[in-house]
Amino acid sequence: MGERQMAYYLIRNLYNERIPKYKIKYKSNKNVVFSCKYHVVWCPKYRRDVLVDGADARLKEIVQQVCSETGSEILEMEVMPDHVPLLVEVDPQFGIHHLIKLIKGRSSRLLRQEFRWCRTRLPSLWTNSYFASTVGGALLEIVK
Repeated sequence: MGERQMAYYLIRNLYNERIPKYKIKYKSNKNVVFSCKYHVVWCPKYRRDVLVDGADARLKEIVQQVCSETGSEILEMEVMPDHVPLLVEVDPQFGIHHLIKLIKGRSSRLLRQEFRWCRTRLPSLWTNSYFASTVGGALLEIVK
């Protein structure tokens, strides 16, 4: 066995011992079998700390409701005062853009109705932009 083959063998075995095997679970709809996981982050306008004092818990409820309605699965969600990181699995025919558009639209309307400081401190609750990255076959522990 050459040096290159030996190094590859050692690295492969070391990787397999330290990191547990990750089995990808596939989902399907009528005509697509998929595993599309996205890491998404979006912020309030001007990165203000408005997701506090109950608004954070209400936002989690809204996001869970929208995801259950659309058939998306939340793998991990955290609400910080000035941004929202989300790890979600979405049907590729539905699309990540459509899901984020629904989440941001509904949450903006409901949070601004229920919490006064979301109306008075900001002209609109969310920025127009967001960050989205595919996770692929990476371990969820690494993504987190």
